[in-house]
Amino acid sequence: MKKSLSGLGVLAALMCAPASAAETSPAKTQMEALEQKIQALQSSVDALRKQADEATASAEEAQAELRALKANGVQIAASPTADGVDSLAAGPESDSMSPPVESLSAADASGSGGANANANANAFNPAISLILNGSYSHHSLDSDAYARAGFPLVGEGAPSPDGFSLGESELTLSSNIDDKLYGQITLAIGSEDGQDDVGIEEAYIETTTLPDGLSLRAGRFFSNIGYLNSHHAHTDGFFDRPLAYQAFLGNQYGDDGVRLSWVAPTSLFLEVGAEVFRGNNFPSGGAQRGGLGTRTLFAHLGGAAGTENEWLAGISALHTRAEGAEDGFSGDSTLYIADGTWKWAPQGNFKDGGFTVRGEYFLDDRDGGYVDPNDPLITSLWNGQRRGVYLEGVYRLSRSWDIGYRYDRLWADSAGPYASAFDPWRHSAELTWRNSEFSLFRLQVSHDKPNADDSDNAVTLQYQTSLGAHGAHKF
Repeated sequence: MKKSLSGLGVLAALMCAPASAAETSPAKTQMEALEQKIQALQSSVDALRKQADEATASAEEAQAELRALKANGVQIAASPTADGVDSLAAGPESDSMSPPVESLSAADASGSGGANANANANAFNPAISLILNGSYSHHSLDSDAYARAGFPLVGEGAPSPDGFSLGESELTLSSNIDDKLYGQITLAIGSEDGQDDVGIEEAYIETTTLPDGLSLRAGRFFSNIGYLNSHHAHTDGFFDRPLAYQAFLGNQYGDDGVRLSWVAPTSLFLEVGAEVFRGNNFPSGGAQRGGLGTRTLFAHLGGAAGTENEWLAGISALHTRAEGAEDGFSGDSTLYIADGTWKWAPQGNFKDGGFTVRGEYFLDDRDGGYVDPNDPLITSLWNGQRRGVYLEGVYRLSRSWDIGYRYDRLWADSAGPYASAFDPWRHSAELTWRNSEFSLFRLQVSHDKPNADDSDNAVTLQYQTSLGAHGAHKF
């Protein structure tokens, strides 16, 4: 009996032993899992604390830089287009999509660590803008037979080609370099006679902190003479440039050089300046005077009349010494330009509706000689004057639609190598539809009388889009 009871106890112990082990093993496993989870959470807390410390340091660094810029008097919002005239564009034509540095700093301070670090990194990248342009044109006059009486076709001053054309697209990179300099480069991407090409249209640096309204620009850029010359073509109200620009500047004058300008501290906008260029491009040629062949002077005066009207007027002069220019001229020439613009915006913003009237008058004075570019044996004196003018009006019906009309006229010289008794003229009308600030489609019709014998009726359909950050257009 005793042996039986002992055997039962041993049997009971053996039966209970696996049950206790089975109860202890899951608890231990659970504890180990909790310990691992705690360790992982501690690691995450440490990583987040490190990111928070880095974000705080980045925000403090950005804020310190911003305070330094403000202390130096930098006008950050105006930096993408540093011309004094741009200050007038802050009204009706202001369409800058570039966020100001203050906004970036505020976003950095409130964002997460990773987003904060990315924003700070991007704040030092240049703004990128891409203009895509294309057109279809039909001319009643064969382009090979087109001849403008008294004015040879120079530069990009010829009519657009028949058929589809890529036109000229632009890629622009711009940024503040540091607290004293701004930089910009614009590449022109075009196609002519089936050949694609990429050229440097503008590449310059400009000061942002010179005292007393002074500004200095150096590099390659469009001259500030007249009104349209300093504007990129995609800002024009018409598909092509006025005849005077085509005849006297080959469409637009730009070159390598330096500009000094001054904006007066007055209630009226007053800007005066001077430029010195290499003198390699039409109307110059040959980079005379030791590579300082072209010099300009300009002055612009503008202001507002009430809350609905704004105006801008200017006078300019371009003096150059040319040797073998594209039209065969060698000698001294001076081009005088007077320009005027008036804008009426009854709702306070021209984009919501309004009327713009603009005109420019050109006087070209030559004193030198002529050598036929195609036959050097043909020479003559070239002393005389030629003139040109255009007047255009664009009525903005709404944010989507505008219509416009332009009249061009040139007066040829009665003597000299291109003497003509006929004076070319042209009528143009346009209708533009904008889907947004970033895309437009334009229909333009024109009647051109380039010489006494020929007329050219042209129809053009153009598209134009803007991608990326884009600074405010000038007034």
